[in-house]
Amino acid sequence: MKIIHFSDTHLGYNDLDILDENNINQREADFYDAFSQIVEQIKTIKPDYIIHTGDLFHRSSPSNRAITYALQKFKEIDELNIPFILIAGNHSTPRTNLSSPILKIFENFKNIYVSYSQEYKKVEFDDVVFHTLPHMNDDSKANEQIELCESNIDKLKKNIMMMHCSVGAWYLMQEFGEWVYPTNKEYIFQSMDYVALGHWHGFGAVSVKGTKEKYPNVYYSGSSERTSLNDKRNSKGFIELDIKETLSVQYKEIDIRAIRQKQIDCEDFETSIKDIDISDTNNAIVDVKLVNLTALQSIDIQNSQIKELFPNAMSVNIKREFKKNANETNIDDVEALSLEDFFIEHIKEDSDNKEFDRLKTKVQELFSLYEESSNDTM
Repeated sequence: MKIIHFSDTHLGYNDLDILDENNINQREADFYDAFSQIVEQIKTIKPDYIIHTGDLFHRSSPSNRAITYALQKFKEIDELNIPFILIAGNHSTPRTNLSSPILKIFENFKNIYVSYSQEYKKVEFDDVVFHTLPHMNDDSKANEQIELCESNIDKLKKNIMMMHCSVGAWYLMQEFGEWVYPTNKEYIFQSMDYVALGHWHGFGAVSVKGTKEKYPNVYYSGSSERTSLNDKRNSKGFIELDIKETLSVQYKEIDIRAIRQKQIDCEDFETSIKDIDISDTNNAIVDVKLVNLTALQSIDIQNSQIKELFPNAMSVNIKREFKKNANETNIDDVEALSLEDFFIEHIKEDSDNKEFDRLKTKVQELFSLYEESSNDTM
């Protein structure tokens, strides 16, 4: 029995305010491309079943474009005549009962089975039972649904458990409506041939509580794209699993937009710029950290100057890390100063009188513009 497991596709996600050639947010288009790659892999692999463990969409009320795209791709999947079981994640679950769950739009597809009502649902076939537990807002109700799941285990068939949650508090992502699976119910995993998880964006097996041992059959497939620049380390893709006498789990990576990390040491700014490698930044998101900055340098080094170093990058994100020294203003002094005065004090330490007068005027002008802007928005 061959199964494709993927999750957290977050269709409709957008960021960075950059448009592609079709006037679609480039990051939104990246998420559609990642989903399309998985669909093409499904067509090639031709599994017996397909499962998606939540957060199909990034929002519970997605845009028309995201819905249209999903319907098109689900039509392609439906025509393969492969059962596709899909559960709701926290991003696809309305916060109130006044909104209709978005996954209802797939109920009329012949081969699509959806579970979204914050309760256990059994999806059964001749050789396998899928025990679906979508995202749940109510922990007490969740415990009841887990017990219902346990009572429906069929020892004569394969049993696949599907959930969108954090297994173990160590996986806590601290998002709104976080659902953490109760540790005292993890023994149920031993009765399952496979436990498919969504919500955690990195691929991996789950550790047994209090040990370094991994459950052999409990996996997060990870997300199909990155919803945060902090998610640099994780590759993206899906799981291809084969259930015979033993369980075989293979991670299949897809091609997504790269995030490249670069660092510029401002203690030797010119040399650091000269040595920087831009060969791997074509169409990438570049995350640049300026380290050992002084207040004087922070004014003189413009973001536009740094971005010009990476002309072929899709986007350049700049972070500034100030140099710490023994003459740094004490925290008690900071509390007595305005932000403007504190910044001017830093400049005074790092410049001669002529340069200080020039920069002081510039800082005062910038803070004046900031205050005007802030007042206009109140």
